[in-house]
Amino acid sequence: MLEHGGWQRTAAGAGLLKPDGSIAATIFAEMSALAVETGAINLGQGFPDEDGPAAVLETARQAISDGVNQYPPGRGFPDLRLAIAEHQKRFYGLEMDPDTDVLVTAGATEGLAAAILALVQPGDEVLTFEPFYDAYGGLVGLSGADHRTVALQWPDFQPDHDDLRDAVSDRTRIILVNNPHNPTGAVFDRATLELIVELAHRHDAIIVTDEVYEHLIYDAAHIPVASLPGAWERTVTISSGGKTFNTTGWKTGWATGPADLISAITTVKQYLTYVNGAPFQPAMATGLRLPDAYFHGAAAELQAKRDILAAGLRNAGFALSLPSASYFIVADASALGVTDAADFCRRLPHLAGVVGVPVTAFVNRDRHESYRSLVRFAFCKKRPVLEEAARRLSALRPGTP
Repeated sequence: MLEHGGWQRTAAGAGLLKPDGSIAATIFAEMSALAVETGAINLGQGFPDEDGPAAVLETARQAISDGVNQYPPGRGFPDLRLAIAEHQKRFYGLEMDPDTDVLVTAGATEGLAAAILALVQPGDEVLTFEPFYDAYGGLVGLSGADHRTVALQWPDFQPDHDDLRDAVSDRTRIILVNNPHNPTGAVFDRATLELIVELAHRHDAIIVTDEVYEHLIYDAAHIPVASLPGAWERTVTISSGGKTFNTTGWKTGWATGPADLISAITTVKQYLTYVNGAPFQPAMATGLRLPDAYFHGAAAELQAKRDILAAGLRNAGFALSLPSASYFIVADASALGVTDAADFCRRLPHLAGVVGVPVTAFVNRDRHESYRSLVRFAFCKKRPVLEEAARRLSALRPGTP
């Protein structure tokens, strides 16, 4: 265990502490508070405002009534682990043993935390693509590893393959792949994923994938890295049901992969939450076994919502990177005269009654220049909410700020 001073240095490096030692609020907390203060529509944080499928919710209610309210087994209830294994075979052709190759976690974030803490040592490197989900930087910092990034460039947010080759070395312990990608909604093509596998073999790295948006995909196909030739033996796949089934508050996720890697992650996981969400685990198993029509319908509905918000943003003068997946759309506000997205997002609730998040919140400080005018908006809201947000945003005009 790190002594207090060591912890403080690590946490500060991860962006968790302010210079005075107080805990820094996340951008999501700041913008959500601003939405409450101003009465603005909160399109900053990615949580739906509609419940998930009735069968999933009813299974949770029944589980509570049936007394499924105490600690589940450390690796998760057997039926949920079986449902996860069935899901991976059904959608991706991946064969796995639910007893050794599957671990239930407290959401994908705990799975990521346990994987990073289990598999890296201080001085190792963890590679992510940038911009990156903000938890990645904190988790890498807390592990004592060095955080390297490969930039994704506007407007398609794909990595340059030469940059990727240059960034991976024999010090790289984990290549962390978020695909479909948050915050950009990009989906990496097969050639990029195959290059990641090639580099992992060349440098003896482990691939950890965050695939929580795997079913919320519109204009592309989801290719799990673990399904590629030569990938399974060195890939940990992490996902959750929160996004797929509109149950983000349940925090029920999973990690799948080779037994030795899952065992190592389990060893760390037992000192984090230990176990979680007993009545939600049977419900998640119900969700994973829903017919294909549910998964197709969920994606189609979100695509329609994406297009509602996109129209409003275009009318306001934003340039767009139209996402192929996820809850999020990235808009360039430079045509509105914006040169500082963070400042713009703090004023946007007053200007238009809408909250967004600056993409600079998802990058290392030395990369801010590349993303200085980009804003992320979430479209996982009811259609009338998005229509009103689009109407409000349409009132903006170039030069408004």
